[in-house]
Amino acid sequence: MLNSKTRKFYQGMLAATLTASVIAPAVVTEAAPAKQTVKLKAAFVENGDLDAALDKTYQGNKIYWYKSTVDMDKLGTYQTVKGYIKWKNQHFEKKVRVINYPKAIIAPKGELTFKHGEKLTGQLNTLQIQFVDRVLRQPVKWTNLSTDKIGKFTATASYTHKGRTVTLDVPYEVKGYELSFMHTNDTHASLDFAANRAAAVKELRAQNPNRLLVDAGDVFSGSLYFNEFKGQVDLKLMNYMKYDMMVPGNHEFDLGTETGHKEFSQFVRYANFPFVSSNVDYSSDQYMKSLFRDEIATKPFNGRLYEGIIQEVDGKKVGFFGLTTEDTANIASPGPIQFQNYIEEAKKAVKAFEDMGVDQIVAVSHLGYDDNPAIDNDLELAKHVDGIDVIIGGHSHTRLDAPVLITEGDNPTVIVQAYQYGDFLGTLDLVFDKDGKVVSQAGKLIDVKTYAPDPGAARLLAPFAAEIDGIKNAEIGASATAAFENLRDSGDVTKPSVRKNETALGNLITDGMLDRAKQVDPQVVAAIQNAGGIRAAINEGPITTGEVLTTLPFGNTLAVMTLQGSELLAALERSVSVYPIESGGFLHMSGMKLEFDSSKPANSRVVKAQVLQGETYVDIDPSATYKIATNFFAAKGGDNYLEFKKAYEEGRVNDLGLIDWEIMRDYLVKLGEVTPTVEGRVVDVKE
Repeated sequence: MLNSKTRKFYQGMLAATLTASVIAPAVVTEAAPAKQTVKLKAAFVENGDLDAALDKTYQGNKIYWYKSTVDMDKLGTYQTVKGYIKWKNQHFEKKVRVINYPKAIIAPKGELTFKHGEKLTGQLNTLQIQFVDRVLRQPVKWTNLSTDKIGKFTATASYTHKGRTVTLDVPYEVKGYELSFMHTNDTHASLDFAANRAAAVKELRAQNPNRLLVDAGDVFSGSLYFNEFKGQVDLKLMNYMKYDMMVPGNHEFDLGTETGHKEFSQFVRYANFPFVSSNVDYSSDQYMKSLFRDEIATKPFNGRLYEGIIQEVDGKKVGFFGLTTEDTANIASPGPIQFQNYIEEAKKAVKAFEDMGVDQIVAVSHLGYDDNPAIDNDLELAKHVDGIDVIIGGHSHTRLDAPVLITEGDNPTVIVQAYQYGDFLGTLDLVFDKDGKVVSQAGKLIDVKTYAPDPGAARLLAPFAAEIDGIKNAEIGASATAAFENLRDSGDVTKPSVRKNETALGNLITDGMLDRAKQVDPQVVAAIQNAGGIRAAINEGPITTGEVLTTLPFGNTLAVMTLQGSELLAALERSVSVYPIESGGFLHMSGMKLEFDSSKPANSRVVKAQVLQGETYVDIDPSATYKIATNFFAAKGGDNYLEFKKAYEEGRVNDLGLIDWEIMRDYLVKLGEVTPTVEGRVVDVKE
């Protein structure tokens, strides 16, 4: 039974419950509405544009599509794409069918390259276009594609199909016209390293088959090979190396007679290459006239001489002409050959090439780089004849370790020369623009001795070399009654030396130089020889060719300097300035005497200096002019003879091109018997 307190408690609880139920009605759970999927009208996907085929909205609300479910590479069947509207339980399905469309432009195979100024037609009008199911070649449009400038660029190709455009950025390069050379000059029948040169030529030609091999003259004279074989061994090696052309040098005319040049004609006739010779008249030479063609040949024959020739290299015509120093008439034996003005003939050649549409023009020159400008040289040629792009030079035996660029005139001119005796093989790589102007150049001299001999060339040379080895031991037809010593002091200044004292050998050499120089120019009064060029003694008894060669091994040529007396006196001071210390610049002399006082300071030691006039020695007049013979090394300022260097730079040196050891040999033969004699030509008068 409930008591009164319990009854009141339950009554209160009931009242609270009723009150709460009134305030917070009971929760009623309703079922979620069913998912609505609306199927929209099917559509085609054209040009690969899926977005265009899909509805953007439905009843004003944006539809979000699951586009990744559509395979854009699947053609020929409908695919279902699904979508939805955010914040609404509303979904969509749409069937789409992908229609074939262009996906991309396929890049051209390989590097895209053009020549400067090349017309852009043909293959670039169409490119391969990648559609979904196939590749078709279709017309394209280009922007930023031009050959007006040389360099590397990027162009854009575009293709439009039914409103869809695909593009491709294509890198391309516009190149100039390339012309590359290997070149030699003044080899003078020095064949000891010819097989090494052949190896270098073979390697360079393998790298660039278009590289031309050119010789700038004076293959003849200077060694026993020439004396014995008259250039035919050189020619065999040149044919083996596949020379492309040559210009005659002055020494090619050394063996001329009144009737002509039989030996040179045989050299030309059997050459497997043509010659360029633009300022030489062969018409009166019975041997040469039939080999010369007074024309510019586009298809030159081997074994012939031409005014000029044209070769096509890298798609452009290149004109070549050749020039031989006019001084050949004085320093060789030209016989009936006549030499014409080099400037006039060069201008004619350039005009003829230009009239034929040739704007890349090369002069193969045997004028000398900076030889006597009063006669001819390459610098004067570049200065006075516009239109010559390249001068491949010889004659001055100049070592140009890098090409020289002459920028005077409308177009630049590049000059190269590769020293002497086949020691180096020159290279030159040029780039021309569409107008035939040189826009870049690079070149160097390669020391051929760094190459192993080419086996084929070595085998070719071997039998001739064996003969020469025997000839070196042959007697020349002169004898010495006693040894001509070539003493050195080995650091003991009290002992005599060829490099500080008059010697019988120095007297003999300079006597021969003076004798030969006077035959060319009777106004020469004296000859001098730097001691450093005298390398070995001559023994008592019969003299051999080998002895002469080892005494004067450098093959220097004879030159004539025109000096002021003051310059000659300054040079004589320099000669004895370090006495009694040895100096390679100490001067031996003929036709001149020198007294000096070694106790005096350097450059104030000369007491008396005289030249022989007639039968009498007279003092050198500082204001007078004298012609002095010396070797070309000294004439260019070798051994620091600044006075001679100045004369050379001012065009007061004439290289006669006569080889020193041959001069000495011929002089010995002329004398027959020689006796060592010291005559007091250079005397220290110190008390």
